[in-house]
Amino acid sequence: MSKAKKVLDESREIQNPELDLADKAISSFEETPGLPVPPAIAHLTNLEILNLTNNHVEELPLSLSSMPKLRILNLSINRLYELPRGFGAFPVLEVLDLTYNNLNEETLPGNFFMMETLRALYLGDNEFKHLPPEIKNLKNLQILALRENDLVALPKELGELSRLRELHVQGNRLTILPPEIGNLDMTSNKSVFKFEGNEWVPPIADQLQLGVGHLMEYLRSETYRILHNRYQTNKPPTPPSCIDKAKKVSRIR
Repeated sequence: MSKAKKVLDESREIQNPELDLADKAISSFEETPGLPVPPAIAHLTNLEILNLTNNHVEELPLSLSSMPKLRILNLSINRLYELPRGFGAFPVLEVLDLTYNNLNEETLPGNFFMMETLRALYLGDNEFKHLPPEIKNLKNLQILALRENDLVALPKELGELSRLRELHVQGNRLTILPPEIGNLDMTSNKSVFKFEGNEWVPPIADQLQLGVGHLMEYLRSETYRILHNRYQTNKPPTPPSCIDKAKKVSRIR
């Protein structure tokens, strides 16, 4: 009996609302005996937590986002290059972990940013160069992790996420920040702002040396708005990142 089948049998027997299939070498739902395959996966109506981290999943079923009670979905460390159409239709999803896949802004479905219940979104170690402005629709978002991508800019719409308390952007290709980031509460004891490993322009780098509080105040200043407009007007084309390309090639799959 496979490890996956054993977990599935036990979960079905005790009506467990959590299904942990981490580290089971799964590449598709057809390889999980006993788990209804698409579209019947939606019949697991009581499932609240689905953990598929560290497998070989390359494709997700269309019916996944119709699961009525699913709150936590962990798809980290897989081989996803795209998400199925309608993926953003989860009715109550609160935590979505897509860390360490092969996703980018062009492979997200049109309704991805319509998950109003989402509180934590983990997109680190993917291939995003830009974050769509529709991010502003995630009004309840508290944690946004974007570390180790290819981001060259952040959208000003991030400043509209009034509940955001954690922002992880380390290890990208960022040089400036939109002034609207200054609207976020990143200075309280419960806030986290990770920014290391970017090539910040000197004014931002100087403020970060003084502390996040100094940076936030600076971003709200008229001085920075003028400077930001100047950088936006005169910035050179962004060259391809050989470092990041090497990073993607070196991933162990």
